Amino acid sequence: MANSVIEIIKSGAPAANVLAAPGRPYLTYGALLEHVEATVKALNARGIGRNDRVAIVLPNGPEMASSFLSVASCATTAPLNPNYSTEEFDYYLSHLNAKALILEKGSKSPVLAIAKQRDIPVFEISWSATDPAGLFTFTDKADGSATENRGFAGPEDCGLVMHTSGTTSQPKIVPLSQINLCASAEHIKTSLDLQSNDIGLNIMPLFHIHGLIAAILSAVRAGAMTYCTPGFEPDKFFSWIEEAKPTWYTAVSTMHQEILSYADRDQEIIDKADIRVIRLSSSSLPPQVQHELENVFGCPVIEAYAMTGGSLVKSSISSFNI
Repeated sequence: MANSVIEIIKSGAPAANVLAAPGRPYLTYGALLEHVEATVKALNARGIGRNDRVAIVLPNGPEMASSFLSVASCATTAPLNPNYSTEEFDYYLSHLNAKALILEKGSKSPVLAIAKQRDIPVFEISWSATDPAGLFTFTDKADGSATENRGFAGPEDCGLVMHTSGTTSQPKIVPLSQINLCASAEHIKTSLDLQSNDIGLNIMPLFHIHGLIAAILSAVRAGAMTYCTPGFEPDKFFSWIEEAKPTWYTAVSTMHQEILSYADRDQEIIDKADIRVIRLSSSSLPPQVQHELENVFGCPVIEAYAMTGGSLVKSSISSFNI
């Protein structure tokens, strides 16, 4: 089993596709590895090294996926919901102790003002619609304050920090090591029998562990491809099915139910689809709805609710469901 995110990326066949997005050229594993290596050097040159926390506030899509993979390969990712309010960004950044913030060039997010108040360096990235899905560049130049703690993260280094749901008290920060992330991705890959010829359709938000690990990292562990959408849009779901030709997707209960509400009008696309498994997580699905979903798509629905603790060692990780 791989013990770090970079090992997972390196295990993919160089010529195989890893990321795709609506209207974008595919990104191969070989190109992703080159991109990650370049991004790691760029972060190191900007003073970011192993176990440094980097907040990421980006729209859903392939660049969010590749930024997670790139940052997690050398530092600690701290993805935040881009729709947070000023007060919410202030709360989360006050607890994260982030060393930097990654934003899309030209972003008007309120997180900019909070980062300025807290003296957090902002690294802007940009990309073009004609670029392969997931490729981006830094728009600024390194200031010369390179870190000595450079290179790829090791198995025990922290790869991701997430906030718990706060159901019992205030949200807590839970650090997940490289080994934690790899073990979870391995378990999901195995439970779904993901293979290199599988294509995942991601509709989950990529500031949430469900999207990051269940949809992205598990697919990369399998050497498979993920079609990254801008987020869940039920009226576009079936056109994405038609374009991406996915073999699986993962979602929460409410998404599955909305998908079913649009199914009747898109029966022709469903009939041509080759989805072999559907994953459910983060909340349970009423049995009758699960049965209907299986009938409509002609494949099993695998429920993974409350399974996170089986693969991640931290006791507090039960607050997450991926």
